[in-house]
Amino acid sequence: MIDISPSVMQFLLAFAVAVPLLGAVAALLPAPPGLKGKNPDQAVLRHGVTVTGAVLVAAIALALGFDHDAPSRFQATTDISWIPALDIRIHLGIDGISLPLLLMTALLFFLCAVYSYFKLPDGPSPKAFVSLLLVLESGTLATFAVLDLLLFFLAFEMVLIPMYFLIARWGGAQRQAAAWKFILYTLLGSVVMLLGLLLIGLNSGTFDMVALASDNGRGLSHTTQILAVLAIGLGLAVKTPMWPLHSWLPDAHTAAPTVGSVLLAGVMLKMGTYGFVRILLPITPEGMHTFAPYLGAFAAVGIVYGSLACLALTRKGNKGDLKRLIAYSSVGHMGFVLLGIATLTPTGVNGALFANIAHGLITGLLFFLVGALKDRYGSSDLDTLAGVTGAALYGRAPRLGALLAFAAVASLGLPGLAGFWGEMLALFGAFDPAEGLSRPAFLTYMAVGAFGTLLTAAYLLIVVRRVCMGDPKAGPEVSLADVQHYEFAAWTPLVALTVLAGLWPATLLGLTDPAVQKLLAGGNA
Repeated sequence: MIDISPSVMQFLLAFAVAVPLLGAVAALLPAPPGLKGKNPDQAVLRHGVTVTGAVLVAAIALALGFDHDAPSRFQATTDISWIPALDIRIHLGIDGISLPLLLMTALLFFLCAVYSYFKLPDGPSPKAFVSLLLVLESGTLATFAVLDLLLFFLAFEMVLIPMYFLIARWGGAQRQAAAWKFILYTLLGSVVMLLGLLLIGLNSGTFDMVALASDNGRGLSHTTQILAVLAIGLGLAVKTPMWPLHSWLPDAHTAAPTVGSVLLAGVMLKMGTYGFVRILLPITPEGMHTFAPYLGAFAAVGIVYGSLACLALTRKGNKGDLKRLIAYSSVGHMGFVLLGIATLTPTGVNGALFANIAHGLITGLLFFLVGALKDRYGSSDLDTLAGVTGAALYGRAPRLGALLAFAAVASLGLPGLAGFWGEMLALFGAFDPAEGLSRPAFLTYMAVGAFGTLLTAAYLLIVVRRVCMGDPKAGPEVSLADVQHYEFAAWTPLVALTVLAGLWPATLLGLTDPAVQKLLAGGNA
């Protein structure tokens, strides 16, 4: 920690949220004569790298200036009246729950901008691509930083249109259908969520999330809390995505460009689970207690369903798309996050938050790697990649094969890597759920989740065997480039953080645990 004044911290957070939006506007304007360079397209891509890099620097400065002795306290706060009649305020702040998500978001956007500078997906103007990417960044960062319910909703919705166009204009086959499915599912979920947010704000007299969390639902009747959890939870569950509201995700991932898939999995899915933790747990505790067993049941089914879908895609002759497989794996992994939240315990919620970060790092890396395979082979179809004898990445592109194997074992939860801790803590939370919840039910969910980890290991090891192993001399000759310099630059931070989070989980848990303890105690701990 370094000593940074509160006013500078306040500026850094506002800078991180607002600058991508300003950068998006600037990307559409003609470049100044001195900055055009020989290639205007490269100039605007360089602009994207610069803006996302500046935001990452601001996020790192926020982390360095953050008071790690008081992670449960909101820091770098801005609180300005916006619509006095409705008591809506421009209220920003970060604590131990939101800071890791803010950092990961800034990092992933910067890595995607660097990757796109060298490997821009086929599509319309690079200006539009960079502008949409920056609007998306502003919306996701704002979601993790705002402390007003209606501002949260606006930020939550702000990401939909940019992601729709990234899929529809820069995506692959079936991109129009996938983009429409994405927007319709998420918009319908958001409409219901807005009703729930208005129900809370109008019944309590404020939309301030800090005040509502401190009140801990005392100003809301039991019926109001039930209705609010049902409405808001439905909207958040679509974005998470929770089984059976997940069906938009595989299509969106399969059609999206590489960076779109990385951001969709690494950042946007986290917005849904973050809403459960930030809004529903502290503001509607009675409603969450009522629905927790059902949430746990859906989570447990999602864990097994996602794994079985992946196993089906790995079978020879099924034409299983690797991007689609990783999308279904996300349904399973986010099931662990929801199971941790459903336990209503500090252990489970900390596990959910840890699994959020681990999933963002590991699945982001997996989508980068599969995108690289698709660029080299012209397909991400598993049967096409494996061929008759296996794709033999270990022999043809050893570094690429090693990275794919590393990401796979990290995703299956190998101890010592980031994927292990979140899932283990979620299962521990299910072993001893909050008082008043049915322990036999949660023990069942724990057993189902543990079985899901075995299925996860099975399909990921099959993928590694089929894609990485085989005789490189057998079958048709394939000239395969190994990891390129720009790929190395984009992927190395994700590999390093996956190892660091796995070896030193206390770094992340030390941030989240005090904030979770306070949140579950109604802001009084």
